[in-house]
Amino acid sequence: MNESATSPTSVRRWTGADLRELAWLFLRLGVTAFGGPAAHVAMMQDEVVRRRKWLSEERFLDLLGATNLIPGPNSTEMAIHIGYDRARGPGLAVAGICFILPAMLITGALGWAYVRFEALPAANWLLYGVKPVMIAVVVQAIGALAPKAARTTSLRLLGVAAAVLAWLGVNELAVLIGAGAASAVLARLGKPSVRPPAPSDEDTGAGNRAAALAPWLPGFAVAGSVTLPGLFWVFFKTGAVLFGSGYVLLAFLRADLVERLGWMTEAQLLDAIAVGQVTPGPVFTTATFVGYVLAGPAGALVATIGIFLPAFFFVAVSGPLVPRLRRSPVAGAVLDGVNVASLALMLVVTVQLGRASLIDLPTVLLAAASALLLFRFKVNSTWLVVGGGALGWAIHSAGLAG
Repeated sequence: MNESATSPTSVRRWTGADLRELAWLFLRLGVTAFGGPAAHVAMMQDEVVRRRKWLSEERFLDLLGATNLIPGPNSTEMAIHIGYDRARGPGLAVAGICFILPAMLITGALGWAYVRFEALPAANWLLYGVKPVMIAVVVQAIGALAPKAARTTSLRLLGVAAAVLAWLGVNELAVLIGAGAASAVLARLGKPSVRPPAPSDEDTGAGNRAAALAPWLPGFAVAGSVTLPGLFWVFFKTGAVLFGSGYVLLAFLRADLVERLGWMTEAQLLDAIAVGQVTPGPVFTTATFVGYVLAGPAGALVATIGIFLPAFFFVAVSGPLVPRLRRSPVAGAVLDGVNVASLALMLVVTVQLGRASLIDLPTVLLAAASALLLFRFKVNSTWLVVGGGALGWAIHSAGLAG
């Protein structure tokens, strides 16, 4: 049933079985994908490249590079890209919705508990065990992707430069664009870093689907009582223009919900961001929590649709263009630069996550054991996450960690 990953741009007929397999995979990832976008992407790489061989390493990197160049939730957009690659429009919808749905339901339930009990359930014990596992998962993915992304000396140097700039706090989008531009310059100078692939029949007429969205959209939500149209617009606008992490999301929502509209307090917004960080799946399901707190179940649904809808649009527009970019020597060189910079950003995030996660001997041992199981025995990352959560609970129950 699986297609060979050696011809990722070839046209294939999708089937109902493809949709069922996509649904099951991304529902499972939506329940177990902790640790933020880098960890989510690493789990997807393990599933669709190493295990199922739906995509080659090169194709996966191209989709990752394209994802990093459009606004919105990166890991969700990666899921949507994979769904489109596997089963076109229906796959796009199935993969994206199934990845979002578990996190939306979990976050909505926490929103109900927050409204009912005015407090958040403690989840530190879960993250204590899960985060060290995710370090090993991301390292395994970086190790698998690096030989393809940094296959020439120039790309390796670009990757090092991108990692240094990201570590120094340079904006992620600036790093990606700079790496792409530098790679294109090298190609122009007769040092191309791209291997032109064989032509493909895919994406005929895809350029006609390109569209542009203004970088900033005016808002019509007004201070005072919360309305569903106003709530939708706040989150739609955010999903359409936001690049970066959950901390960037905090800045956007604070400007709208706290300062401009006065719909939430600072403390409530920080609780909402915390929920998005500690639950599995995309961090953007913070919107579900906020929507429930402000307007109940209807608000949760409206806010969730608003923040994720632009991601489906951007992927539908940009996805078919990726093979065409790869066939152009200069555009392909840009994509190579973006790919190696994307991997560098993953590495920096992993180091930062490691400093916050590997805090004592049990967490260090758990990360080392997870790495051994991944690299030596090829254990599925989903089961490692489940095992890490169980061990975190056991250690917490035994009073060995706070």
